[in-house]
Amino acid sequence: MNLHNGDLFWPTTYTNEPQYPILEENINCDCLIVGGGMSGALCAYLLSKETDLNVALIDRRTPGYGSSSANTGLLQFSSDKMLHELIDEIGEQDAVYFYKLCQDALKQLTEAANDLSEDAEFRPQKSLYYASSSDDIPKLIKEYEALKKYDFPVEFYEPEDISSRFPFSKKAALLTSGDADVNPYKFVQLLLKKAAESGVKIYEQTPLIRKTKNVHGFNCKSEKGTIQARYIIFATGYENDFLAQQLGADLNRSYAIATKPLSLESWYKEWMIWETKRPYLYMRTTKDGRIIAGGLDEEKSEAPLNEEIITERGERLIEKIKEHFPDMNPEISHSWCATFGESHDGMPYIGEHPNRLGEYYCLGFGGNGTVYSMMGAQIIKDLITKGFHPASRLFTIARAVNL
Repeated sequence: MNLHNGDLFWPTTYTNEPQYPILEENINCDCLIVGGGMSGALCAYLLSKETDLNVALIDRRTPGYGSSSANTGLLQFSSDKMLHELIDEIGEQDAVYFYKLCQDALKQLTEAANDLSEDAEFRPQKSLYYASSSDDIPKLIKEYEALKKYDFPVEFYEPEDISSRFPFSKKAALLTSGDADVNPYKFVQLLLKKAAESGVKIYEQTPLIRKTKNVHGFNCKSEKGTIQARYIIFATGYENDFLAQQLGADLNRSYAIATKPLSLESWYKEWMIWETKRPYLYMRTTKDGRIIAGGLDEEKSEAPLNEEIITERGERLIEKIKEHFPDMNPEISHSWCATFGESHDGMPYIGEHPNRLGEYYCLGFGGNGTVYSMMGAQIIKDLITKGFHPASRLFTIARAVNL
């Protein structure tokens, strides 16, 4: 599947990637991770750090070059689905628990970033979530009340609160604390490097061709070797269109740009910015003074091969930046399009396959994928080592519509 197309920015920021071998032998391990993107890297990092399991990881490409290289790196505890909306759908207790899990995952991501040997450009941040129109103000008020009730770090901003800080104003906004931004590509590479130093065997250009169940677990065949594993974790992201269909997920595509470095004096404290409209515009800054902006989502799964489409969408995103920051003159440095997935209920797919014991999934389908991946790594680690995690019932694969 063509996961992305265009001129990716993040891979240009880190050229010290480790080179991993191709699997050309038969090996044994306790746990095999399939996929070397954000989900696989976090699973490998956590399992190697907190367990004694013998872990191997394979990627059909070069690790980190799938969806993670097109990720825009906004990390928030708020979901695309607001807390009060989730309360209406799954009940107050579970909805609040889910948001708390996202908040905990952000803290764990912070700890992981601090544990790395190099700077992953991970920065604690606040997020400004504004009403795209007056019609959305009641929704923001309701969300503020729900977040405040359960002690999530949120403030309600009136128009003057926004205009006194930014060169634009909106009818209302929420300001949340405890979020972060990151260089996602560099983060994945450094997580894998740390995992490899802790003993994880990593193989690139090693696709999983066939797996069979046996009394010892799974026999996983690649092109030039096999892996016998007690457990297998699929962290394949949006790679498998058939799997997405089985899970009842939608695969869409989104556009993003990185600007050339520019003065960000009018961008108050470089807070991340997003809006209530769907699909929504989102913007953040980078450590070297660029703006990353994304949006213009389309209900098509594969990134377009037509560069003219990507260029035109990039220019539209530049105009969106100028609407918010008329004092700036941003120029596109990189523009790209990427596939992203959304589950049928807005929740990630995490846990053991209901019909195949020992087979686990860490699929952070949704706009908050990196946070979901961290949550998934924690849950799967506990399921394998303890046989239980209290949150697993929320994300069970069994809720998928076509299994």
